[in-house]
Amino acid sequence: MNAVSRPLPPPPVVASRPAPAEPAPASRVKIDVDGMNFYYGAKRALDGISIEIRANLVTAFIGPSGCGKSTFLRTLNRMNDIIPGTRVEGQVLVDGQSIYAPHVDVVELRRRIGMVFQKSNPFPKSIFENVAYGLRINGMARSRTELAERVEESLRQAAIFDEVKDRLHESALALSGGQQQRLCIARALAIRPEILLMDEPASALDPIATQRIEELIYDLKKTYTIVIVTHSMQQAARVSDLTAFFWLGRLVEYDRTDKIFTAPAEKLTEDYVTGRCG
Repeated sequence: MNAVSRPLPPPPVVASRPAPAEPAPASRVKIDVDGMNFYYGAKRALDGISIEIRANLVTAFIGPSGCGKSTFLRTLNRMNDIIPGTRVEGQVLVDGQSIYAPHVDVVELRRRIGMVFQKSNPFPKSIFENVAYGLRINGMARSRTELAERVEESLRQAAIFDEVKDRLHESALALSGGQQQRLCIARALAIRPEILLMDEPASALDPIATQRIEELIYDLKKTYTIVIVTHSMQQAARVSDLTAFFWLGRLVEYDRTDKIFTAPAEKLTEDYVTGRCG
């Protein structure tokens, strides 16, 4: 949990809505967050977050442990709702519609906004059933043939089908860590979300498995809007188009990734990416 454990210091001097240089003229705003404050009980964990996340690009959230980046990620599909005593102020729009409006179906919202967690969490079922699970409970396959086609499609999207095609009915728990994480990505993709949130998806993986995940992220942005939390600045530099730097529950700077890492506008950002703080 990324709650801030001490009083927030005065904010750095930044614009109320850090506006990135346009990375791609055709890239529209998919998620628009304006003036978000987030609380765990009386404790404020996020302070005045405003950001526009672009469609079909990879946006990375970076910052030290406890800075609020994972907490913010979970506000984007209301995953924090399951924690007692939390509340949100401000506005979060997806395609212009508020996701915190009273009438919003949270289950449907999470179908549109999938999530992959830091630790791979395959179900104790077969590889096939792991991917088929969401399709079954949501009634998204009209026949066994369609179900099998959707499972294969998702495994191919997650770049793991060729590795598991001959053992689809064996336990998913027998897969390697990197394979399990790609299986979890396939499971998230099976219900065809529009947005994929990834909370440090490669932090527990070896370099080769990490490279596979990064290549996969790069390929998936053709179809999905991807938001990734990472502790690795090298990973953010490799996979993302835009980078947002968080510090003590605040968004300090948000811009094109190349600019964040080569010519940041804020001294605090420069100190962090060069290793002088954090």
